[in-house]
Amino acid sequence: MTPLSRRSFLRGTGGALLSLPWLESLAEFAPKSLPAQRLAYFYVPIGVVRRSFFPGEAEAIVPKGNNGDKMRSDFVPKIETGFHPLELTPTMEPLAPIKDKITLITGLDRQFQNGTDVHAQCASCFLSSAAPFTIKSSAWPLDRSLDQIVGDHVGGQTPFRTLEFGCNSHVDNKESIYFDNISWYGTGHVAPSIRDPRKMYNRLFGTKDIQDFRNITDLALEDARALNRTLGYSDQQKFAEYFDSIRTIEEQMDKLDRMKGEIGKASLPEPTAAYLPRGEYIRLMGDIMVAALQSGLTRVATFMVGPERWDTPFTYDSLFDKPMSHHHMSHNQTIYVEDLERLDRFHMEQYSYLVQKMDTIIEADGSTLLDNTIFTYGSGLGDGSTHQYHDLPIIVAGAGQGKLKTGAHYHCPDKTPLANLWLTQAKAMGLPLDRFADSAGPLSAIQS
Repeated sequence: MTPLSRRSFLRGTGGALLSLPWLESLAEFAPKSLPAQRLAYFYVPIGVVRRSFFPGEAEAIVPKGNNGDKMRSDFVPKIETGFHPLELTPTMEPLAPIKDKITLITGLDRQFQNGTDVHAQCASCFLSSAAPFTIKSSAWPLDRSLDQIVGDHVGGQTPFRTLEFGCNSHVDNKESIYFDNISWYGTGHVAPSIRDPRKMYNRLFGTKDIQDFRNITDLALEDARALNRTLGYSDQQKFAEYFDSIRTIEEQMDKLDRMKGEIGKASLPEPTAAYLPRGEYIRLMGDIMVAALQSGLTRVATFMVGPERWDTPFTYDSLFDKPMSHHHMSHNQTIYVEDLERLDRFHMEQYSYLVQKMDTIIEADGSTLLDNTIFTYGSGLGDGSTHQYHDLPIIVAGAGQGKLKTGAHYHCPDKTPLANLWLTQAKAMGLPLDRFADSAGPLSAIQS
C-alpha cells in the first residue's frame, strides 16, 4: 500500500479533495506522536442576563439601563477567590452532559477605551485585549488577535492557518466590520469571517470544478470504497461516521437553500434571513468547524454566533413568534428579561451541542477531540443592558491535552485582566510568551 497523507488522500474524478480523520489502519504511515492540539472560540454577542448565568446572582436586581459603573458594587455578589464546585445555573444547564470537561471562569475584566462605541469594542477587541490608547493608529484598542498569533505558531502544517466562522446571515451593512468580527490580522485589517455554510464548505472541501458535480462525497466515494476495504473494523466504523457527517452537512445546506428560496417568494416585512431557523444554521456552521478541526484542515478557529448591536432581527427558531432584535431587547431588560434568558440558553445549547460532538470523536490515542482542544465560550460584555466590561461570562471546555483543569468554577482575584486567560491558553498551545496584550501573568491556578 502506498503511504498516504492523513489530511488529503481521497481524490475524486473532479479534482476535489476530502480530508479525513485519523485512521488506525494507516498508523504505520503516520508519525508517532500525540494528536494535534486545537484552539477554538465561540463568541456570544451583547453579554448575558447575569441572574441566570452567574452562580449566586439569582436574586440580583434586573438592571434598567446603562449604569455600568455601578454594576460591580450593586449587582455582583462577593465571591471568594479560588475554586468552587461547579453550579450549573439555568443558562448553563445544557452543559450537564459534559460538566466534568468544562470550567466556569468568573471575575475576568477588560478595559474600555473611552471615546469610542461600546459595542464596537466588544467583539473586535475581545481576542486582542490591548490596553486603552496603546494602539495609536486606531480609535479602538485593537491589535493582532490571539487566534492569529497562535495560528502563526501551530498552523504551518495545516492547509488553513486559521478559520473564521460567522453566523450573521443578514447581508445589510448597517454596522461596520467592528461589530461583526472577532479575528484580526492586525489593527485595521480584519480576518473576514465566512457566514455562508456553502461558501465555507466549498472553501474547505471544494475546487473550481465543484459546481459541476452533485457534491464532494460523490466525487470521492469510489476511491473511498476502495480504501474502506483495506481498513480494520473500527476504522471502517469511523470512516462511515465521518462520511455520514459530511453527507449530513450537505443535506442541511440543501435544506436551508430550499428554505431561502421559499421564504424569498413571500411578501415579508423583514429580510429572508430573519426567518431562517437560527439553531439549524448555527449548528450547520458548527458541524463544518468541527469537521475542519477533526480532519486537520486547521488547528485554530473562531466562531461568532451573532453580531453586536445589529438591529436587523432573527426569529431564533421557536423562541419567538416574530423576528426579534437581540440588541433592542438587551436595552429593555426589565421588559424582555425572560426572552433574553431563553435566548442565552439557546446560545448555550448550540455551544453544548458542539462541545458534546467534539467529545464523541475518538483520536489516535483513545482521547477525544475535545480532550485535545481548548474551546472557549465568551462575550465581550458582562451584561448587555449595563455595558459592563468587567466580570465577563467565560467558559472553557476541554483540557488542552491535560494542560488545564476542568470540572470546577474558578473565581479570579479582583480586576484580573481577560488577557491573563489568553496568555494561559497561548502557553498551553506551546507559545513561548511571557505576556500578551494587557496581561499581568497567566492564570496559574487553572494550569494542571
